[in-house]
Amino acid sequence: MDWSHIHSDFKLNGKAYSSSKFIDLAHQYTQSEKENERDFGQLILDWFNESPFMTVHTSGTTGTPKPIQIEKRQMVNSAKATTGFFDLKSKDTALLCMPVKYIAGKMMLIRALVSGLELDVIEPISNPLHFTQNNYDFAAMVPLQVEKSLPELHRIKKLIIGGAKLDDTLRQKLLSLPTVCYETYGMTETITHIAAKKIEEHYFSALPHVTFSIDDRECLVINAPNVSQKLIITNDIVDLIDNNHFEWLGRIDNVINSGGVKIFPEKIENILAEKINQRFFIAGLPDKHLGQKVTLIIEGMPYSITDDYFESLHQYEKPKEIFFVDQFAETPTGKIKRKEISELVIRQEL
Repeated sequence: MDWSHIHSDFKLNGKAYSSSKFIDLAHQYTQSEKENERDFGQLILDWFNESPFMTVHTSGTTGTPKPIQIEKRQMVNSAKATTGFFDLKSKDTALLCMPVKYIAGKMMLIRALVSGLELDVIEPISNPLHFTQNNYDFAAMVPLQVEKSLPELHRIKKLIIGGAKLDDTLRQKLLSLPTVCYETYGMTETITHIAAKKIEEHYFSALPHVTFSIDDRECLVINAPNVSQKLIITNDIVDLIDNNHFEWLGRIDNVINSGGVKIFPEKIENILAEKINQRFFIAGLPDKHLGQKVTLIIEGMPYSITDDYFESLHQYEKPKEIFFVDQFAETPTGKIKRKEISELVIRQEL
């Protein structure tokens, strides 16, 4: 497969490029003072070199970010699956406002190159639409960017949201907008998303050429031969509807076993999101009677939490303790490091 091919309708920041001119531009970007521009230039050079592979780094949500090799052929397949699923056509406009150091940002460029999108690239800041007045057919953001961009989101027709869970408070705000918003499911190993759902839907739907099953832990197993040569075993507990649809319940490594009852922190977090404005999460901390106890950990200065915060929870879901942490540790992509923060709280209690 010829990686040097650029779709005839592709444009970057309003300008068309031949392969040679595009590589010249990449060399200019690699000399930039801005880290994301240097990364963008290197991405172009890596894409157009002779290697059939590209090295990408995982986000580091559950551990140290690690490099993995992905076939460029599989990246092209992923790009085509995305443009097909979201009905994107050549000359559609797209916005890249995520770090190109990670797979989500890289794939926005590859989709544009493969499908002839007109791509604008701007700094991956928390309120990206503040620095462009253009309208877009397609964009991808993390929830923090979505929250900060709410007054301007009407300028985007289709928006995919990934990288972290979308809380119900933000979901309700988005439902009042004309933008069609999707939550996506995927990981670096699946070359971004392999499933998506409109934010008002309960079930994720598979992208083309993807099927699902579950293992004996009730965790999702992904069969996506166009992007991975082997089955991908996840740690995500799901309710499998059929081999193309599932409802995401939570991470198996987050599940709390309290007095023999299996509790999903993510379910509790969805309910409490309407009451708590700061970042927070539910953890299972050690307890000599229950094994684990439901614990609420909130970012920021301490304040009073009254019982009415928990009136919508079952008795066994109600937090037994509440802790405040000055600042949450997070990954470079903004995901909360639950395990690291929980261990900090445990050490402080000893």
